[in-house]
Amino acid sequence: MSSRGASSITNKRANAGINRRADKGGQALLRATRLTLKVFVAHYRKAPLQAGAILIGIVLAVTLLTGVRATNESAIDSYGQASELLSAQASNLVTPQPGKPLSESLYFDLRAQGFHHSLAVLQGTALDSTQRRWQVTGSDLIAALSAIAPNNSSELQTEKQVNQFADSKMPLNGPLPMAAMLAGEPMLVMSEAQARRLPEPWLNLNGVRIKLVAVDEGYKLGDRLLMDISLAQQLLGKPGELSYIALFDPPGEHQPQLSSLIKGRGELVESDNGEAMKALTNSFHLNLTAMSLLAFIVGLFIAYNGVRYSLLKRKRLIIQLQQQGVRRAAIMMALGLELILLVLLGSLIGFILGLQLSFWLQPMVSVTLEQLYGANILPGQWRWQWLAQASLLTLIAALLACGSLLRELLNQPLAQSSGQLSQQRSSQLAQNRLMLLACVLGVITLILMPLSQDYRLTMALLGLVVIAIPLALPYLLRRLIGLLQKISPKGLIGYQISETRELLAPLSLAMMAMLLALTANIAMNSLVGSFEITLKQWLDARLHAQLYLRPPASQMAEVEKMLSQAPEVTVLYKQWLLKSHYQQTPIFLLTRDPYSIEHTSIIKQARPDLWRAFFAADADTPPLALVSEPFAIKQGKQLGDKIQIAALGETELTIGAIYYDYGNPYGEVIIPPSLWRRANLGETPLSLALTLNTDVTQFSQQIQTRFELPQALIYSQEKIKAQAITMFKRTFSITQVLNSLTLMVAAIGLFSACYMLTQARLAPIARLYALGVNRRQLVWLVIGQMLLMVLLTCLVALPTGALLGYLLIHKVTLQAFGWTIAMVWDWLAYLELVGLALLASTLAVAFPLYQQTKRPLVSSLQREVI
Repeated sequence: MSSRGASSITNKRANAGINRRADKGGQALLRATRLTLKVFVAHYRKAPLQAGAILIGIVLAVTLLTGVRATNESAIDSYGQASELLSAQASNLVTPQPGKPLSESLYFDLRAQGFHHSLAVLQGTALDSTQRRWQVTGSDLIAALSAIAPNNSSELQTEKQVNQFADSKMPLNGPLPMAAMLAGEPMLVMSEAQARRLPEPWLNLNGVRIKLVAVDEGYKLGDRLLMDISLAQQLLGKPGELSYIALFDPPGEHQPQLSSLIKGRGELVESDNGEAMKALTNSFHLNLTAMSLLAFIVGLFIAYNGVRYSLLKRKRLIIQLQQQGVRRAAIMMALGLELILLVLLGSLIGFILGLQLSFWLQPMVSVTLEQLYGANILPGQWRWQWLAQASLLTLIAALLACGSLLRELLNQPLAQSSGQLSQQRSSQLAQNRLMLLACVLGVITLILMPLSQDYRLTMALLGLVVIAIPLALPYLLRRLIGLLQKISPKGLIGYQISETRELLAPLSLAMMAMLLALTANIAMNSLVGSFEITLKQWLDARLHAQLYLRPPASQMAEVEKMLSQAPEVTVLYKQWLLKSHYQQTPIFLLTRDPYSIEHTSIIKQARPDLWRAFFAADADTPPLALVSEPFAIKQGKQLGDKIQIAALGETELTIGAIYYDYGNPYGEVIIPPSLWRRANLGETPLSLALTLNTDVTQFSQQIQTRFELPQALIYSQEKIKAQAITMFKRTFSITQVLNSLTLMVAAIGLFSACYMLTQARLAPIARLYALGVNRRQLVWLVIGQMLLMVLLTCLVALPTGALLGYLLIHKVTLQAFGWTIAMVWDWLAYLELVGLALLASTLAVAFPLYQQTKRPLVSSLQREVI
């Protein structure tokens, strides 16, 4: 045999030996990992609270993250899935021309010319007997069902065909009474969820009693009511009028024929699939997302606190396992698998609870979005991807947070003692590093925040501030306690403060979670309180008349004539308004009588000769416009800039002033009355305002009786202010709920930390008792230490919460909504919040302390604190 062949055989035998040893080594590693896991399971059987603390943090974090995410995505999906009721998604819409109604004759002409896949729609609001507003949609029901007929190839011609198709496609509670609805009988279709909330199977809308027909949730009615268009025209007082015509097939080669048909009668616009509504509500959803991420971080602090405590309690156990020959890799794998299992279990429970939380939050968000933005929110659908993403995010965060502690435990010398001195030095070093990281994040924010002009970037920088604040807390608490230690008296009080400094390391994470919750609450209380005061002041200046009316367009001329001749009316004010677009962004274009424009527009910036130039505009002079602050900020406009509004065609406007506007998500542009008339935007005003020389309540009742107007169309100054404040509170109610949930999560974390810490301090408490400290003194000593920690945390939270509130008011709110708000300090609310935190901490420590001090002291003295 050649030397080369012998060498080859030798190499093969060597490789085979290596492979066998590797297989045996892998099997040994798996066996050791499995045995280590069994040891850890036995440990948790004796100390279930440790596993419970980890699970509580993960569950709470995932619950709030999933709940808000499901609520947000359900709303956003509603914008993109908005379809014509009982029908398909429209590709194009025929809308009215500015200032002119859309006649139903155009709809008949379109269908006569072969555009069968079209749908006439009339929308409006109606009031029930309790003065509640309902969104009413009138539709050509046969055309609506035809739009989703098989292949969309032919129209449903007969009532029998319609009913057969409805029965096969629409799981209704009972057959659809098509004949009765088409005959004009008062019937409407609503979702099953809405129908279940009503006490009777009928509604009284605008004085008409209407029977209800419930339809399955799959047809995306939301909160809207659907009826035949003839009944809707009668109910809304708009005979022969339409809101728009939906076209389900793209015009394609029929574009010229379609354009000639609608020329001078309407405008053809392409459906944006809800993109405009997404852009309009983006800031609202971003705020909710930020609050959910804040709660998620608070929950992770709690979970990390539980993991840290569990690892420290197993420090001696890990050393003993290593002394018995268990490899570090096996211990690391066991700890990693343990963390993965806890994360998966906690995420699954949190996911289920999060879906329930979303079910509770969605009605609140739906009311806010519908009243503030006019959006229709549909029932949400959950996705398994949310569970996978939440679990992955939680696992990554947990591994990053616990990685350094795991390495420290595994790399420690086997003969190392577990003295407190080494632990204190290690914790102080970690606190210094966290403080340095917080300073770095603060400097980055300080440099970039003045340069940020977009609220998304500002929110990201605000996130850095939110992360930096708790990172700096342990260092700040250590310094504050050190100052107190220098001035504290000798004896038990001095011992109490000195030991509080030693408790900082095990309690720092719970305090960080509490600080985050307190800071967020202080910031949001500052924002909400400041906004409420600013809004009230603005309303006082904005509302100059005593009574405001908004009669239907069909009665406006008659009401206006009567009021102009009434001796009780000293001054009659008018407002004209229509919806338009500026560069694909929906806005309100309006004008008022000259007195109202000049005296109710709260000017932020203006050119020197504003009113003379504004009202003196004629056909030969470039017209001026007043734009609202939200419009100017979102569009990046300043004084003197040129704008073109879709409703005015090629007319170019110059911005002459920017005025404050609150509570309105749409931008506004005010033009001179003379330009409104020249543009032929409509002579009928939208609303009227009155100044009276008689009793306002009595006169409003006279108008209501004479013209049979609903009470909701007649507003006094006080009523408008009350409704504005109510809508404002609804807008922020969801944020306040999340704030409260975040504070509750922090309180639960504090309870968990106190319970675990009290268990670990049994021996020191017993030694104090043996030295002559009675039980009452022991209780107040431990409670006093906890209250001192929380009180110092609250002292840190006050300036950090004020800073966060300042950034929310002067940066985020201004950029996202376009509202300038003067910051107001509500010290009473801050003190109430501090009192609530102290009460929560007292309750958190009282139960575990009572439970532990009632145990025999001899057994406590026999326990060793690790």
